[in-house]
Amino acid sequence: MAKKAVLLLAHGTPETVEQIPEYLRNVVSGRPLPQAVIEEIQHRYALIGRSPLTELTLEQGRMVEAALARRGEAVRVYVGMRNWRPYIPDVVKQMRADGVEAAAVICLAPQNSRTSVGLYKRATQAEAGSMRIDFTEGWAQHPLLAEAFAERLRAAMARLKAEAGEAVPVFHPSDKDPSLGTPVLFTAHSVPCRTIQTPGASEGQPRHWPGEGADPYAEEAKHTAEQVAARVPEIPRWWFAFQSQGASGGPWIGPTVEATLDAIAAEGVKTLLLQPVGFLCDHVEILYDVDILFKDYARKLGVRLERPESLNASATLAEAVAELACEGLVRLRG
Repeated sequence: MAKKAVLLLAHGTPETVEQIPEYLRNVVSGRPLPQAVIEEIQHRYALIGRSPLTELTLEQGRMVEAALARRGEAVRVYVGMRNWRPYIPDVVKQMRADGVEAAAVICLAPQNSRTSVGLYKRATQAEAGSMRIDFTEGWAQHPLLAEAFAERLRAAMARLKAEAGEAVPVFHPSDKDPSLGTPVLFTAHSVPCRTIQTPGASEGQPRHWPGEGADPYAEEAKHTAEQVAARVPEIPRWWFAFQSQGASGGPWIGPTVEATLDAIAAEGVKTLLLQPVGFLCDHVEILYDVDILFKDYARKLGVRLERPESLNASATLAEAVAELACEGLVRLRG
């Protein structure tokens, strides 16, 4: 019987501020970046101390391996990064050296996009050789993913109610009284407009969400938010925006978080929960973009902005990924 394993793929992050120029070259595939952009990213990393993405992803890998063992799948879980160590090609080479002949591969970016999942897939296939690969293309609507986010969101809403000295009531799906909960802004990472346009469309005509292009990313991101919201009926109202637009040339998909916060504040909202549903653990786009940049922007609008804890070491997330891995392993046996 062929030796099988599981490979989890993630973005990667440098360990020190000094490594950021090299890291950014990986992110933009070697294209030159203005020095001002490099210095700004270094500044952001310095403000948060460091990004814990790598260690959190490795911990997620260990949790998935344990979850698989409980399901009767005694396989090793490897973790590879696209933009930093441990690099995907190096990990795949190690898997082959370890005798792995088939692997269920899952990208820890649930919403499928050419600028994320497609690049991870190509990096894996380039080094796979004779190793058979089952690649999960996307899992934005996996029920356990939505439940993992919902668990964090419920806890955050309960905390805000406790701070206000209110008992946490029992909610019902039909009950949408605004006094029962805190409004929520869901977010996912923005991508360049050109990546979700219909092939052949003009880059001079940016497509904003909801797009109708061949790339499913924008629609999948909101579908995740919809599933989370459906599991937390005490949310009186929710919005969706794309965050962390890049500094590269050309337009990126919106609406932006800043523009959405402007509109929310204009409606008189004073307390808001922001939950990123495109990220599975803490990193700079959460610890700086949300916890520093967006909180400060909201404060100037008179809005208190809070966010739920990131999934990080969520047991429910580990079960979701383990279930996907089991499905991939079954397909490899077929």
